[in-house]
Formats: sequence, C-alpha cells, structure tokens
Amino acid sequence: MDPIASFAVARLPRIVFGDGVLDRVPGLVAEHGQRVLVVTGARSLRAGDAWRRLEAGLGEAGVGFETVAVDGEPSPGFVDRTAAGMRGAGVAAVLGVGGGSALDAAKALAGLIPQERSVLDYLEGVGPEVPYHGSSLPFVAVPTKAGTGSEATGNAVLSQPGADGFKKSFRSQSLVARTVVVDPELLATCPPELVAAEGMDALTQLVESYVSRRANPLCEALAWSGIEAFREGFFAAFRGGGATAAAGRSRMAYASLVSGVVLAQTGLGSVHGLASPLGAYFPIPHGVVCGTLLAEATEVNLRALAERLPESPALAKYARLGVLLGEGGGDPLAGLVGQLRRWTDRLPLPRLGRYGMKEDDIERVVAACRGGSMKTNPIDLTDDELAQLLRRRL
Repeated sequence: MDPIASFAVARLPRIVFGDGVLDRVPGLVAEHGQRVLVVTGARSLRAGDAWRRLEAGLGEAGVGFETVAVDGEPSPGFVDRTAAGMRGAGVAAVLGVGGGSALDAAKALAGLIPQERSVLDYLEGVGPEVPYHGSSLPFVAVPTKAGTGSEATGNAVLSQPGADGFKKSFRSQSLVARTVVVDPELLATCPPELVAAEGMDALTQLVESYVSRRANPLCEALAWSGIEAFREGFFAAFRGGGATAAAGRSRMAYASLVSGVVLAQTGLGSVHGLASPLGAYFPIPHGVVCGTLLAEATEVNLRALAERLPESPALAKYARLGVLLGEGGGDPLAGLVGQLRRWTDRLPLPRLGRYGMKEDDIERVVAACRGGSMKTNPIDLTDDELAQLLRRRL
C-alpha cells in the first residue's frame, strides 16, 4: 500500500446551500458594510420575484446599493469602465447574482475597484500579467444557473470577441467569494436548452477534474459525489415539472457548485482548453461547447491513453465512470463514450458549424488552445488529435 501523495487545497468560500436561502443574502451582505454593488445579468432576474425579495431584504437590512447589469460575457472594457465609476462611491462589497457571466464580472469588479490599473494588466496571456497583490473587496456570490461553478473559483473569465479576440482569466485567490449562497429554487425559471448546456458544462468540469493530472483524493471524492448528483438529477431538471424536477434542480445546483470547487483545485482538460478560443472566435455559448465536445474528447483521450500511456490512473477512473454513467454490460470505457454520445444527440446541443465555424478554422483554434486547461488533461494530445476532435462536431 502506497502513501497518499502530498497535495494542497486552496481557499474555499463559506457555502450556504438549500431551498429558500436567498432570503439570507441581505444579512450576509450586511456583514461587510452598508453599501454594496449588485452585479446581475441583463434581463431575467430583475423581472422576477427573486429580485423583488432581494431588493426588499437589502432595504430591511439597511444596505444601500448600486446596480450594474452584464449583457453577455463581460469584457475587459466593461470591467475597467465600471470599476472606474465605482471608485469613491463608498462601496464596501460586491454581490453577484446570476449566471457565470454575472459572477465573473462581479468577481473581477471586486478585485479591480480598489486598484488603479486596467484589468488587462492582470489577464493571463494578454498583457504584462502583473501579479495581483491587491486586497479585493468582499464578494458574495449567488448563482441562478447550474453549470459554470464560477461561484466557487478565484478566476474571472473575460472575453474580447472577434477575429483577434480572446477569452482569458483574471485569477487570484483574493477573488474567491467570502460567501456563496446556492438556492436551487432559483433554477426553476431556466428554459430546457439552458438546463442542457449548463448541466453538461458542470458534468464536463466534474469529469475533467476527476481525471486531471492534478487530481487528489479529496477532490476525486467531491467530483464523484457531483457526478452522482448529475446522474440522479439532470434529466429530471431538464424535463421540468413537479417535485421530481425540484429534486433534480437541487442535485444539479450541488453538482455545479462542486464542479467549481474541484476545478479550482485540479484544473480541467481538453474540452475547456478548446473552449477558450472557440468562445473567443465564435458566438458559441460556453455550455454548448462543453456539451457538444465532451463525448468526442473522452474518446480521443481514451485512445491516446491506451496507445501512449496505458499505465495512467486516468484509464481506471474513466472505467469507473463508465460503470456509473453507462447502461451496464460490456466494456465500461466504450459504454461511457456511447452514453455521452447518446446524451449529446438527445439534448439541444448544436454542432460547432451552427455558429459559423468551418474546416478552415480548425488550425487556428488548435493553435490557440494550449493554455492552462490543456496542461492538466490526463495526456498531451497532438494537434492532429485535437483537430480530429473538432472535426467530428463541425
């Protein structure tokens, strides 16, 4: 019996989970001061009862607030302009309420408001990559979707779309939320196509973290529990309706949260390595990228591992996933790929070509994908293997 290899766990937020815990947010925010910047998405939240409850609760707690809405994925320009406008406004904390884009914007603003620099100075692979030594404002995260796990990470993903665009991270442990409030009831208004994309994003993050080169026993156990929750809850949440759907949303909220916790510790893999340039060059939602590529990326990884690294522990992990997620019988590795392909076909997950990607674009996507996530894939994939992966989902 070998000893457990050494590992480290980065800072985690305080987590408050359960139906109805949205009503605890005002009191939790008030712990940090009496004026807060509230960052939301552009539309759905402010039209619903959840926003009215939150607004009333902040007033009752004596918390004044400014609001800003994020339309689509946040850009460096949006973060710089908003941070400049908030300096000197007496904001003591930042509250992010929404999907991954709203939470990433809130996280970046919490880090940037106390500074006098552009966020471009801190972005990985873009500017001078100045180390972030500043003291971030306290950040409270309230996810309203189940997919990105952004509420539990210390990186804010910012996008500059276009032919020369990028999708890069402002990353620091100082950006980790002080408190995360996960209320599964907030997922009830998500349409099925969003549940599909966000849910497959969470599954991809859990699987990639589980087989990551930096995986450790603690994160493996957490990732496994998240994958079990996905298996039990995803299709109930996707179909919607009744108590079964409510239970499914609870499990998906948990799966998403856990995916954020583990990815922050272990890194991800080839799907997320490709997602960065794909999201920068084309208007492809991040969850769609994950959902449409996961099965093919898994098959490519398995073949590469069998050919070049058969002693890798990732092969045994993939086999366990095949037993858990497959339909039983036969080869668990083939069963895993087959099940993921069936889910891809069953769900509203368009191919990459739907968003304008063509065969001629494959080379530049592969050339731009060798960032952080690709480094923790269980095996180094060749350019040809990555091109083949993309070609299958054009």
